[in-house]
Amino acid sequence: MENNRFRLSDMDFLSLVGKIVYYHNNVRSESSAFEIDEKARIEVCMPRIIGAYGVRLIFYDENRREELFSLALSWSDLEHGFDVYNSYIPIKKILTGLCYFSIEISSVFGIIYLYNNNGILRFSKKIQEPSFQLSVSDFEFDNTSSYLGGVIYHIFVDRFYRGNFRKSFVQSEKLLNWGAEIPEYPRYAGEPIKNDYFYGGTLFGIEDKLEYIKSLGVNIIYLSPIFKSPSNHKYDTSDYMEVDEAFGGDEALKSLIAKAREHGIFILLDGVFNHTGDDSVYFNKYGRFESVGAYESPESEYYSWYEFKKYPDDYVCWWGIKILPRINPDVRDCGDYFLSDGGVIDKYSKMGIAGFRLDVADELSDAFISSVKRRLCTNNGRSILYGEVWEDGSNKIAYGVRKKYYLGKELDGVMNYPIRSGIISYLRYGKTEPLRYALSEIIFNSPKRIRDMQMNLLGSHDTLRILTALGGEEPHGKNNEYLRQKRMSSSEYEKGKALLLSAYTVLATLPGIPCIYYGDEVGCEGYSDPFNRRTFPWGMENFEILDYYKKLGKIRRQNSVYKDGGYKLLYLDSSFLIFSRFNKKSLFLTVVNNGDKDVNIRFSKEATDLLSGCKEELFEIKKTTSKIFKTSKNSFIELIN
Repeated sequence: MENNRFRLSDMDFLSLVGKIVYYHNNVRSESSAFEIDEKARIEVCMPRIIGAYGVRLIFYDENRREELFSLALSWSDLEHGFDVYNSYIPIKKILTGLCYFSIEISSVFGIIYLYNNNGILRFSKKIQEPSFQLSVSDFEFDNTSSYLGGVIYHIFVDRFYRGNFRKSFVQSEKLLNWGAEIPEYPRYAGEPIKNDYFYGGTLFGIEDKLEYIKSLGVNIIYLSPIFKSPSNHKYDTSDYMEVDEAFGGDEALKSLIAKAREHGIFILLDGVFNHTGDDSVYFNKYGRFESVGAYESPESEYYSWYEFKKYPDDYVCWWGIKILPRINPDVRDCGDYFLSDGGVIDKYSKMGIAGFRLDVADELSDAFISSVKRRLCTNNGRSILYGEVWEDGSNKIAYGVRKKYYLGKELDGVMNYPIRSGIISYLRYGKTEPLRYALSEIIFNSPKRIRDMQMNLLGSHDTLRILTALGGEEPHGKNNEYLRQKRMSSSEYEKGKALLLSAYTVLATLPGIPCIYYGDEVGCEGYSDPFNRRTFPWGMENFEILDYYKKLGKIRRQNSVYKDGGYKLLYLDSSFLIFSRFNKKSLFLTVVNNGDKDVNIRFSKEATDLLSGCKEELFEIKKTTSKIFKTSKNSFIELIN
């Protein structure tokens, strides 16, 4: 990036191609996700040099095939050498749903098309597939404001902390010493293993560490599954109506909910409602439960939950894994078990949980998800519902069905894996396109309510530890025996640590709620499951990383802009990332130096470095580091190589 001097408010017009701006009730935005009661307007800005004299939008259905209507825009202004065309959008013609539109320009060069190429605007003389997305949502509940501005802390319960809960329901030979190496792992992808070794983490242990968790700025604890199950991960539910005794049972959950609330923290459970374990009340393949399971008899009350191809041993499983027979919550008896008075959702909602994260949400129907949301919010109007979705939740197609996650009746957010991929690709490899996609389309395709609640993450129980992903040896072609023993060298660790600080700076200052996977904040490393699920290293924390995470949590708490403020991506190349958060009073800049040289940034007016507290006009940003500034909206800034 050459030396540049520009006014922050002028950065809309840095593109030589043009700009599309939307107005939500006359509030300027880059988001094309509207609510049904908003007054919607669009501006298309393009350089005068192309000689435009007419602009038309052509709207298509969600499959981009059927033309719905067209809309002529009117010229309104010439601004910074750009012709500005605008029009109100007839939201009532779209109703609640998703559509796409093309931009057709009549110019002195003939008909040309403005299209979206992964967040970058391009011109073409050839007609393009409709590439601009627009959605209209109708939210049934106003339930999310209590959670904005906080942090989510994701805990794999067995590996966090034992606490003072002495009664063990785990066979002694299966209970490992805290910190012992993972003893069991698949030798090849998909090899079945029991996952029945335990380290003894409990809900009481989490309760003991609430002060620590709070110090990170956390206001939501997201627990891995806690229902009765024979495994350590508990995605193979045996009984939804019991909290596993190894974690402390129902008593421990009630106590954790109450004590967490005293710390201003809410509890989010993992809802695994797509499959059960084969060793369960419902399937009872091994006859360990008093109930008559579906495997035991077609007369079982649970038989209709499952799909048998050839009874009893040929049945539909989650991804072909035999210990995880799939259930169908759209079958009335099955759905009622979860949704009725006294059912699963009702029980835990009345215990005081904040809500659920739905496992494999793509494999649950829209009807069931909306019913879960309604049941939760009927019990408690502040309940929230997240979904495990790995892609853009605004336009997701799963099993041939366009999902309705963001249209107002279902999810409050998803696990934002695209931001994880984008940050890693950028910081480690210097790639801009995955990050541009995550910082533009993923964010602006989301309704603002969802954008502010999005579960932004750097890692989870299903990914490499973020420290390893940023600095460790590539795992491709390596077997699990090698990966189990592999540890980062000191140089790899230092590289990963430096990049992690920048990664969390980005995550903590974007729209949405940052989610910390337990142990990432103290420098845990490890490859994929099960090596990303080691015990929390109490007494061996990396305090440099921990203190940095705490500082960012404090910055989020102290500045309301990180609750629901505006957002703009200002600059992105392989060396620099700059984006802003703003409200009526303040403007905040996140600046990442991803290059190999130190740079200076000069402000025309005094700015505050929120990480150090320094107030200056000139700041140095060292290579592979980042800064957060609070400054004036009218300030000029200059980046100096």
